[in-house]
Amino acid sequence: MDRIYLDNAATTSLDPQVLEAMMPYLTTHFGNPSSIYSYGRESRLAIENARKQVAKILNAHPAEIFFTSGGTESSNAAITASVKDLGCKHIISSKIEHHATLHTVEHLYHSGQVALSYVKLLPNGHMDMEDMERLLAESDEKCLVTLMHANNEIGNILDIHAVGELCKLYNAIFHSDTVQTVGHFPFDLRNTPVHFITGAGHKFHGPKGVGLLYVNENVKIKPFIQGGSQERNMRAGTENLYGIVGFAKALQIATENYEQESSYIKSLKVYMMEQLKKHIKGVAFNGDTLGRSLYAVLSASFPKTEKSEMILFNLDINNICASGGSACTSGADAGSHVIQAINNNPNQVTVRFSFSKHNTKEEIDMVVEKLKGMI
Repeated sequence: MDRIYLDNAATTSLDPQVLEAMMPYLTTHFGNPSSIYSYGRESRLAIENARKQVAKILNAHPAEIFFTSGGTESSNAAITASVKDLGCKHIISSKIEHHATLHTVEHLYHSGQVALSYVKLLPNGHMDMEDMERLLAESDEKCLVTLMHANNEIGNILDIHAVGELCKLYNAIFHSDTVQTVGHFPFDLRNTPVHFITGAGHKFHGPKGVGLLYVNENVKIKPFIQGGSQERNMRAGTENLYGIVGFAKALQIATENYEQESSYIKSLKVYMMEQLKKHIKGVAFNGDTLGRSLYAVLSASFPKTEKSEMILFNLDINNICASGGSACTSGADAGSHVIQAINNNPNQVTVRFSFSKHNTKEEIDMVVEKLKGMI
């Protein structure tokens, strides 16, 4: 049986057109973008064209776009700069952030650099906006609000405009981890009240190891990585030339095909939900599944039995790729901090299925069929 890949929120396959765009820079056009001769200038031009392309798609200014090694570096850079350069002494975040954010804010808190508060969560996994306003209103210090645009495990989408307006009201800095939404939804950064957003090429059929940090032009920060004048003095180190070219190409393809692909992928998610409800007694879904939610992510909880505890291993044995997210602690797997925060039910085993344009209804039928025997 061929492998069925339903873990697209973890990473996606590289689009053949993206590889084609990258190939010249992996072979003949290998000049260092910082070299002054024509060979280097060609590489520099490729990067600046990629920057312009990305800025145009996101409706930002090219000077606001910085290329990084991925979402983790981008979030680390934004959060650290907010504390060191922008005077934020109080971080407001949530318990369901990606570890790139969570571990960064915990590190700053434990090293005594900031106060740290977590926004309360509603039972459906959304942020409690009243609690957030209370935290901002009660803070004597300048705040950094860092909340992800969409959750990578349950798919819930934040109202980024509402949060941004609140931050404006209280003169707070706003960073949003948009790794799950850049390349999946249209952005209009000129008209979005946010100081920093992030992206990762491998979440939308681009290469791994390349990401984006958007820094609003009204914000002045210092580099996170020292050593050279690359990325307009903001990120030292020889640029990931072919990665950057691939990132821009992948974003372009994703944007051109957004309408049809998003509705196709959404139909797969809805179909899988219906099939699981129909065939598996006691299945439940985490988050605001059919409301403000990622069209590519479905978090399902199954009744815990001796059989279902081994569900991920059994899926793997059957050549099905999905990821965990259970609140239990078994061996080295400490379970999911996201599921623990919103649905700490020890009698359930959680699996995240995430879809792409390459998945089919036939694959979903096969997976549901296999699941029936595993629970």
